[in-house]
Amino acid sequence: MRAFAVAGPGEPVREIDAESPVPRGREVLLRVTHVGVCHTDVHTQEGGYDLGRQGRLSIADRGLEYPAVLGHEIVGEVLAVGEGVEGVSPGERRLVYPWIGCGECDLCLRGDSHVCRSSRALGVFRWGGFASEVLVPDSDCLIDIGDLDPAWAATLACSGLTAYSAVQQALPLGAGDRVMVIGVGGVGLAAVAFLSRLTEAEVIAVDVSAENLAAAARLGAARTVDSSALGNATVAAELGVPVQAVIDFVNTGATFQTAFDCLDKAGTHVPVGLFGGEAVVPTALLPLKSIRIQGSYVGRLRDLRALVAMAQDTDLPGVPITEKSFDLETLTATLSAVAAGTVAGRTVLVSS
Repeated sequence: MRAFAVAGPGEPVREIDAESPVPRGREVLLRVTHVGVCHTDVHTQEGGYDLGRQGRLSIADRGLEYPAVLGHEIVGEVLAVGEGVEGVSPGERRLVYPWIGCGECDLCLRGDSHVCRSSRALGVFRWGGFASEVLVPDSDCLIDIGDLDPAWAATLACSGLTAYSAVQQALPLGAGDRVMVIGVGGVGLAAVAFLSRLTEAEVIAVDVSAENLAAAARLGAARTVDSSALGNATVAAELGVPVQAVIDFVNTGATFQTAFDCLDKAGTHVPVGLFGGEAVVPTALLPLKSIRIQGSYVGRLRDLRALVAMAQDTDLPGVPITEKSFDLETLTATLSAVAAGTVAGRTVLVSS
């Protein structure tokens, strides 16, 4: 099979030939037809995360082996199944839940495989969807998308799921509440769309891109703030009123501080982004303001199933999707564009 792999941290993506895997037990082999390009792919290609004064968190130290094949927003056609698979047949189209754990620890057994201490996540710790084929270790991680657009459905596995799960952490919100979304790229736009459908709260979008803010307004944001145009003013001063929840899809030291400054008493801060850094906040204000800080990382398999069901039953406003050819040159250019923050919405590579 053909695969696009990185040989080490910071290395470019290169095309390689590999033997097609043979599924055993509950494994399923799919031909990749659609695969989204995500900022997590950029972080994984770079090899780690910025921890501020604590240095960098190496993904290799957490179990990443090279050469690595990235890509975790996958829709594919079933090619072959292991002898223990039921309910999935060759020729069927399925969405892949990539956040697979060891299957045996307490976290996995309670349904939290996405935060398993020994993660086997596809596109990170196992070969993912930047290849002509992908081996999924358990058929339970495949979801029938029915008549959903496969390009959009692919993005539900990460950007959609991440946004949906983060929004759940911020709820409940009432009609008189305000919720701020920091960073309205592809994932943040999905959160704006979900918030506009799941709550009557006023949605405020904050970004440095006029294009992203315009898209957020179309998807339901009642107010938009271009933080790059504030000069010496702060977002909190620009708003003039506190917000009851903040979902931060950037999550640098600066945006963490913005979220903290904007939150009302008993507010909820949901850090999601992995851009890195660190933040210093007055510790006395945490109890005095009774702020809740709840990190959110992708989401559970049951959350993705619920999200797909919602998409099938509800006219969810979709984020802008750009479909491009699935080849080395396009993948390399798209990863660079995602890293630079110049992609509006999501890019999905489609095999011919």
